[in-house]
Amino acid sequence: MLPEDVEYMRRALELARLGLGRTSPNPAVGAVIVRDGCVVGEGYHQKAGTPHAEVNALRAAGEGARGATLYVTLEPCCHYGRTPPCTEAIKGAGIRRVVAAMADPNPRVAGGGFQALRQAGIEVEVGLLEDEARRLNEAFIKYITTGRPWVTLKMALTLDGKIATRTGASRWITGPEARLKAHELRDTHDAVLVGIGTVLADDPELTTRLPGGRGRDPVRVILDSRLRIPLTARVLNLSSPAPTLVATTAAAPVPARERLAARGVEVLVLPEEDGRIPWEPLLAELARRQVTSILVEGGAGVNATALAAGIVDKVVAFIAPRIFGGVTAPGPVGGGGVATPREAWQLDRIEVAPCGDDVMLSGYLVKRRG
Repeated sequence: MLPEDVEYMRRALELARLGLGRTSPNPAVGAVIVRDGCVVGEGYHQKAGTPHAEVNALRAAGEGARGATLYVTLEPCCHYGRTPPCTEAIKGAGIRRVVAAMADPNPRVAGGGFQALRQAGIEVEVGLLEDEARRLNEAFIKYITTGRPWVTLKMALTLDGKIATRTGASRWITGPEARLKAHELRDTHDAVLVGIGTVLADDPELTTRLPGGRGRDPVRVILDSRLRIPLTARVLNLSSPAPTLVATTAAAPVPARERLAARGVEVLVLPEEDGRIPWEPLLAELARRQVTSILVEGGAGVNATALAAGIVDKVVAFIAPRIFGGVTAPGPVGGGGVATPREAWQLDRIEVAPCGDDVMLSGYLVKRRG
């Protein structure tokens, strides 16, 4: 590796982040082409079915790509999908050297791209800033290797661990900076999920609202085992390109299903488990629809079942410097809870950062054994 390689790979990672939330079920990828110490082309994957990052960068570079180095955040593809193989474009452009952050975990690639480039006489180096690249595409990696979406559990709570007052009031616990960050999370996840309790209590839109009208609405998923959602709910009356899915069970009244269907709302009828919608069949169905990441913004009940089912990958908590008090004021996780501290759900790889007057704490769930 050369000293300047890190700088160019960081730029490739910056470009890749521009595609987060927009490329599913494909990964977010960035590419930079450098010749004689000058950047001659850049690109990133913008949307599934459109040219990949490497092709966009090669088009920007033109003849400048001949004899150059390509920095790319993920192994170039070597198979025909909705677009031709990037390896062929790289070879045809006369690239001399490829520096990649990580191999593609997709079994259809899995080292085949590197092999094709080396066989063509192109120098290939792998592993530069790999940890950053893997974190960037953590949702894609899980989806492509397990067939299940990545799940982020987001919560906003007071210093004493409350998500509402004893009267149920919850607007607003956190300040504008934390709420903006929450919308950025929606922008980069394929779906946002809440339970019917959240809909009845808060009547949310579950859209992405960023400054300047920016942002992409995720698919909205409502867990409602008895179809109590009113037709007047804002989540059912939106002008949004993203659909709203209501997940329920066979115990839900048929007339309620028909009323929702008449409004253009898709109802997913799933098996029932102890009066609830089990997570596994729901995640399987969302994965079938190429939803690779889900942001859970549920209440105490939904959060508790998600943790108990072991489907949460990451937790993002916004902690406000406020104290609500009250033994009946709800916390972010309901259910029976654990019996001993040893049984607690544990986070690792913790990051803590200020977010206006609030604090954002994030970490990854330590998977339990057995």
